[in-house]
Amino acid sequence: ISLVEFKKVADDVKKVKTQPTNEELLTLYGLYKQVLVGDVNTERPTVDPTGKAKWDAWQSRKGMSKDDAMATYITEANGIISKYGM
Repeated sequence: ISLVEFKKVADDVKKVKTQPTNEELLTLYGLYKQVLVGDVNTERPTVDPTGKAKWDAWQSRKGMSKDDAMATYITEANGIISKYGM
């Protein structure tokens, strides 16, 4: 798995015909941040509910290696692409 493949799938999943569910989007967000940044490095937002959900999704991946996060992201994104079409 390469960063090039990861970025291609990340671009492709943005082009699906139907908006994925919030749960699907949060799964992708948490994995994406884990790949690019690593473990969560910010405080959890206190007011913004969307920010909290995104932070929690990222925090749930704490300790996951970049390679594992990339592989899981690609699997999840390809599932969404198959489900919704491009």
